[in-house]
Amino acid sequence: MEIMFVFGRLMLSSMSNVFQKQLAHQGLHPFYIVAATYIVLSVLSSPFLFDFAFSGLSPSFWLNVFLAALLDVGGWMFLVMSLSKTDLSVFGPLNAYKVIFSMLLAFLFLGEVPSTQGFFGVLVIIGGSFLLMPPSSDATGSRIGQLLLDRGVQARFLSILLFSIGTVFLKGSLEHSTPLETLIFWSLFGLPLILAANAYLNQEPLMKSLKQSRTHLSLISATGASVFVMQYLTLVLMSHMLVAYALALFQLGMLLQVFLGHRIFNEPHLLRRLMASLVMVLGSLIVLQVRH
Repeated sequence: MEIMFVFGRLMLSSMSNVFQKQLAHQGLHPFYIVAATYIVLSVLSSPFLFDFAFSGLSPSFWLNVFLAALLDVGGWMFLVMSLSKTDLSVFGPLNAYKVIFSMLLAFLFLGEVPSTQGFFGVLVIIGGSFLLMPPSSDATGSRIGQLLLDRGVQARFLSILLFSIGTVFLKGSLEHSTPLETLIFWSLFGLPLILAANAYLNQEPLMKSLKQSRTHLSLISATGASVFVMQYLTLVLMSHMLVAYALALFQLGMLLQVFLGHRIFNEPHLLRRLMASLVMVLGSLIVLQVRH
C-alpha cells in the first residue's frame, strides 16, 4: 500500500507541474497560479471542517502547521516561477538537490557531519546536473555557470530550500494530528498568505488575471485537485513510512518529468537529460543510504 501511495504521489506531482507550466504558458502570473491553486485547496478542505473537534488540537499543532504553510507558500511561489522560466526536463532533475539541502540543514542545525560517501553522493548529483546543459564549444565551467546563473534554476533551488525547512514543521504537526487535519489547515492557512503575497508582490492587475483565467478554470481546478491529493499522500507517507525511503522513490519522478517535458512541451535533449537524471538518482540514493 505504501508503494502505491509513493507512486501515486509521484504521478500527481508530475501532473500538477505540467498543469502549472501550461497555465504559465497561457500568460498567467506564477503568483496568481499559486493563489488560484490555494483557492481550490481551500474549497476542497472546507467541507471537512464540520467533522473535527478543534479543541483537541494542541498549540504545538497550530504553530507547526502555520509555519509549514508559511514556508510552503513561499516554496510554491518559487516553484511555479521556476516552471515559467525553465524546461520541465531541467526543473524535474533538480529535485535531486533536495537531499543536498537536507544534508546542509542537518549539518547547520543538528551538527551532522557528512561522511566521505555522503560527499561522494553530492558530487555525483552535481556531476549529473552538469549533463542537463547542452554541449557547447565552451569549457565545462562555463556550462556550470550557465546552469547556476539561470533565474529559473535559482528559483527552483529556493523552492527546494523552503520546502525542505517546511517539511520539519509538517512532521511536527503530524505528531499532534492526523494527515487529513494537517492537510486541511495547511491549505486554509496558506490561502490568506498567498493572497497577501499577491497583493504586495504581483504587479499585474487582479482583474487582468481573473479575465485571463476564465477560460482555464478546468485546468486550474485540476491543478488544485492534484495538489490536494498529492499533499495528502505525502502526509500519509510522512506519518507511516521512513521519509528516507519515500525521498529515494520520489527521485524517480525526475525521469517522468524529463519525458513529459519532451512529450508535451517539445523540450530538446531527451537522451542527455534522461542520462543526467539517472546519474542524479544514483547520487541521491548514495546520500540517503549514508544518512539513514
